[in-house]
Amino acid sequence: MKYVKANAILPEKLIAEIQKYVQGEAIYIPKPEATYQKWGTRSGGRKLLDDRNRTIKRLFQTGRPISQLAEDYFLSAETIKKIVYSK
Repeated sequence: MKYVKANAILPEKLIAEIQKYVQGEAIYIPKPEATYQKWGTRSGGRKLLDDRNRTIKRLFQTGRPISQLAEDYFLSAETIKKIVYSK
């Protein structure tokens, strides 16, 4: 997270109002909820995991045992169970 000087981007009146509550401290101003993105959306990590999980489910449905899937994907048997039994 990078810091931006308030006086470089905010109007003086707004800075004066904020200074009534906070002076010399770093504050976090969150994004509006409408702009939130789920984890991995921008980086593509979410898509990679979804593709991997679809492949694991397909292999399980074609008869590959959970223990073999766990070994092949370097995951615990419990994690494989969560993947193959989820909707």
